[in-house]
Amino acid sequence: MTSSPLTLPEVEALARGAHEGQTDKSGRPYAEHLAAVAEGVRVRGGSPEQQAAAWLHDAIEDDALSPAWLETAALPQAVKDMVLAVTKRPGEPLEQYTARILATPGALLVKEADLAHNTDPVRLSELDAATRDRLTAKYAYVRSLLGLTAP
Repeated sequence: MTSSPLTLPEVEALARGAHEGQTDKSGRPYAEHLAAVAEGVRVRGGSPEQQAAAWLHDAIEDDALSPAWLETAALPQAVKDMVLAVTKRPGEPLEQYTARILATPGALLVKEADLAHNTDPVRLSELDAATRDRLTAKYAYVRSLLGLTAP
């Protein structure tokens, strides 16, 4: 018996719970970033599947959920594919990472929304100068590899 797919509110609740207690680089609750990326996908015209992937985009990378969980989760395969596409792997070159995103239907919009929030001037202003400069350069390079214009 196959269970019905998780609804978007269920995915949101799951992601919030999985990241409970985690904070971003400026000490803010990590769920704020997830919510901003999901909203960024929505306002860019993203599908419910892309919005679900946005809620889960860092879950595997941050060890909030396991790859085994994702494999068996009641989610459409497209959501799983997008989550895996945007999950950075240890030691993976950015060029390989971005090629996987570009090769996975729907993943580019999720990463675009993620980068938009990561480069938000207000969010960046909360970081120390060295971290801000390092991340700004890294995100600009990733955007160029993905063929995205400035945020």
